[in-house]
Amino acid sequence: MSLDVDAPPLDTERLTLRGHRLEDFADSAAMWGDPEVTRFIGGRPATREETWARLLRYAGHWRLLGFGYWVVRERESGRFVGEVGYADFHRAIDPPFDGTPEAGWALSPWAQGRGFATEAVGALVAWGDMRFQRARTVCMINPENGPSIAVARRCGFSPYAETRYHEAPTVLFERNGPGA
Repeated sequence: MSLDVDAPPLDTERLTLRGHRLEDFADSAAMWGDPEVTRFIGGRPATREETWARLLRYAGHWRLLGFGYWVVRERESGRFVGEVGYADFHRAIDPPFDGTPEAGWALSPWAQGRGFATEAVGALVAWGDMRFQRARTVCMINPENGPSIAVARRCGFSPYAETRYHEAPTVLFERNGPGA
C-alpha cells in the first residue's frame, strides 16, 4: 500500500520541523560528512552519495509507511539544525525490532548542547504518540554517546537491551505510547 503523504510541519518554541526538500541536500550532506556528527552513528563521515541515498530513504518512508524524518531548522534564523524522525530500516540486529518505529536524531555541531535535540525529539515523540497511539517505539544509541542517551531518557525512552550493531556496542531503548 502506498500513501500519498509528506511530513506534517511541526513547530516548537525555537524550531520548525518539516519534510525534506531538494534544497536541504547541501546542509544534510555537510552534517553527515562531519566526523563529529558520525562519531557515534556509523563511526565515519558519510559521502555525498550516501547522504543522497539517505534523503531518498526519508522520502520513501513517508510515501510507503506514513512516517519518516523531518529537517529541523531554527525558527528565527532558518538555520539548519539537523534531522529527526521515525524509520523502519529492517536492521539485522538481535534482538530484532522490525516493524517497530525507530526514533533517530542527528544535529549539526553548532546546534549541539543547546537543548535543540530534546526540543526536537520531544516534538517527534508527541507526534508519534498521536500517530502510533499506544504502540512501542525504539531507538538505538552507542553507549559512549552520553548526550544522546540523556535526550532519550528525557523523552521517555528506557534501556531494554545491550547488543552489537555492525560490530559496535549498542544500547536499545524503548518507549511505550500513552495508555499502553
